[in-house]
Amino acid sequence: MQPTTHTNSIAEALIPRSTFLVNLTVDATLIVGYAALTGLAAQLKLFLNPAVPITGQTFAVLLAGATLGSRRGVASMLVYLMAGIAGIQVFASGGVFPGSSRGYLLGFVAAAGLVGYLCERGWGRHPLKLVAAMLAGEAAIYVFGLWWLAFYFTPAQLAASVSAGKLSAATSVAVVWEWGVRDFIIGDAVKLLMAALGVSLAWAGIRRLKGGGV
Repeated sequence: MQPTTHTNSIAEALIPRSTFLVNLTVDATLIVGYAALTGLAAQLKLFLNPAVPITGQTFAVLLAGATLGSRRGVASMLVYLMAGIAGIQVFASGGVFPGSSRGYLLGFVAAAGLVGYLCERGWGRHPLKLVAAMLAGEAAIYVFGLWWLAFYFTPAQLAASVSAGKLSAATSVAVVWEWGVRDFIIGDAVKLLMAALGVSLAWAGIRRLKGGGV
């Protein structure tokens, strides 16, 4: 009896590797597809504060890492960033302070790579480990996003925001908590669980389709 081999990602489980040209075509399609999905998710936006919107992007980012793996996941987020830099409307525009959420975009690259790396090591096939992997990805997004927020605003902008009643104090701590964390915890938790559920159901379907040999 030959030993059972395990694929590294959902993408590889569904689309086995083939010739160089086929692999290149499949990789390009998946990478561009997830970049496009992230861009579409960015258009689902809601501003609860003047700096950072609630969007569907983190759902797409976590899904990219878990389904594509680390390399293709990172590549998809880099394509997404390059598309936005090139002027394609894929970012979540709007808000009083344009550019204040750019740190999160860098976090998307790190998150896709980290989630993909952990899922390649089997975390994606176990629901609790998958949630842990996605929590690590969310943490990466927050690290980059909150670091950017903490240093982005001028004292004059902070003072004006306090005067307008949009911020409790003209400090980086207030900015990070009120504009970067407080409004997002519940929504990000829901998106994470949705992504984890989708990935778990996908693996269950693949195992049933292939008789458990994945």
